[in-house]
Amino acid sequence: MVGKAPITIKDIGRALNISPSTVSRALKNHPDISQSTKDSVNAYAKEFHYKPNTLALSLRMSKNNTIGVIVPEIVHYFFSSILSGIEQIANSEGFNVVLCQSDENYEKEVSNTKALIATRVSGVLASLSKHTNNYDHYRDVIDSDIPLVFFDRICIDISTDRVVVDDYAGAFAAVEYLIQTGCKRIAFYSSPLQLEISKNRKNGYLDALIKYGLQVDESLIKVCDTREEAIVITPEILDTPNRPDGFFAINDHCAAGILYACKLAKLRVPEDVSIMGFSDGELARACDPMLSTVEQHGYEMGRHAAKLLIDKINGVTHGQYTNKIVKTNLIIRGTTR
Repeated sequence: MVGKAPITIKDIGRALNISPSTVSRALKNHPDISQSTKDSVNAYAKEFHYKPNTLALSLRMSKNNTIGVIVPEIVHYFFSSILSGIEQIANSEGFNVVLCQSDENYEKEVSNTKALIATRVSGVLASLSKHTNNYDHYRDVIDSDIPLVFFDRICIDISTDRVVVDDYAGAFAAVEYLIQTGCKRIAFYSSPLQLEISKNRKNGYLDALIKYGLQVDESLIKVCDTREEAIVITPEILDTPNRPDGFFAINDHCAAGILYACKLAKLRVPEDVSIMGFSDGELARACDPMLSTVEQHGYEMGRHAAKLLIDKINGVTHGQYTNKIVKTNLIIRGTTR
């Protein structure tokens, strides 16, 4: 306790050596917090006569009809199609949408959440930046009594609704198709592996190799998820004595970079090298040859995410969490046999 002033959540956190957000959730009997922590927090709060800040509570409760959306990059067709789905549902239910772009930057993502909390939005839809590995800013959203739904790049450490595509099944089907059409050494270009989409797509890739008895070569697995990075690292792989005859890329931008590098190396696509992307955005149809890819159905994902969030805001669902999985399908075009 600090002097005679009323104690705060931060004071309780310092005394018990836990974070303020953990104190807040313990006081609200949040299911993510252990019973022993809840007991300690409540005992300390009672002993030192903790009282909630009623002004802060009233500010948190006075939300508007705006939904905040945080995306890594709006330039990607996939995220812009998700946003279209979100806006269609939100507008039909009388909600406005404010868009925040993290630019794949953790600090900017934190700033985005703080701004949305300060604006007292009714709810938040979020897709993680690829560099995010601390999630306290999203816990702050929940602690501010603002419903939160993750989509695509999700956080499994926070109990909330999520909408994802079936990344594992999509990756497995893509690599299986490459194998069935004659590829025997398939490289995989991934986003950073702390992302759930990367883990799931890598597992689909590995399991397809294992199913068909192909050797897993770790040298063919690269962290590379942009066109620019793919153009740099692909020539090195193509210059090895036992070069890959197939590539599976985490997204279409990366696949387009692989295609460009293969053309520079005078390799024929798909006769010498097959390439499979993931997304099926406009870029896939702009390539020559057009990209074979996994369709993600971004618009459908956006609609599902917005509906889950609005149901939470309106109290239709309470105390239960939904993990919605959107099915994928293969789109076979000119970069595969």
